[in-house]
Amino acid sequence: MKPLSKYEIHTKASVWLWAIWFFGVLPSIAQESENSVDQTILIFGDSLTAGYGVDYDQAYPNILQSLLKADGLPFEVIPSGVSGETTAGGLRRIDWVMRKPVDIFVLALGGNDGLRGIDLEDTKRNLIGIAKRVKTKSPNVRIVIAGMQMPPNLGERYTSSFADLYPEVADELEAVLLPFLLEGVGGDTALNQSDGIHPNREGHKRVAQHVYESLKPILN
Repeated sequence: MKPLSKYEIHTKASVWLWAIWFFGVLPSIAQESENSVDQTILIFGDSLTAGYGVDYDQAYPNILQSLLKADGLPFEVIPSGVSGETTAGGLRRIDWVMRKPVDIFVLALGGNDGLRGIDLEDTKRNLIGIAKRVKTKSPNVRIVIAGMQMPPNLGERYTSSFADLYPEVADELEAVLLPFLLEGVGGDTALNQSDGIHPNREGHKRVAQHVYESLKPILN
């Protein structure tokens, strides 16, 4: 049998974690802490959220879970990242993922759209469509839009328009804006893997801390 790649392992782990959360096959999870989990944070993204190239527990959603636990905050982080996912793929996937209500929804997609040069209007429409479907399932959900940026070799006009896309989406949805998911990490060779795109272990720690600080105002 062919051994699984790191990506395949991460993807399978994400799927199983999601199944455990949704179907409740491990109800004892809620009993592991005296403070039962009463709110859920779903992070919906691509390979950055899936933790491509690092061990599963080193990906930023899992580190975020540790930070929340250390501060005694009763939140369960559910990572739902698929490597290579575009916003169009996310729009097709969201109904399956949103079979159970969530309290905070972090939308961290769009990077692959930009790298593929997908029309920005399509990306914007897909992001808004994903968020609206989430709101249909969870009317009281807090939406967080995690922005991305493109490398300068794609041209100043495109990179500038791409960066402006996320504030526009957040404004239209009245959502919380996290301007750049990889703030302080993107472009730093010491914090990224050899591909220059995906954070390494230390990079994921920085991303987790950045996301945590951005979420604190709505963690109630």
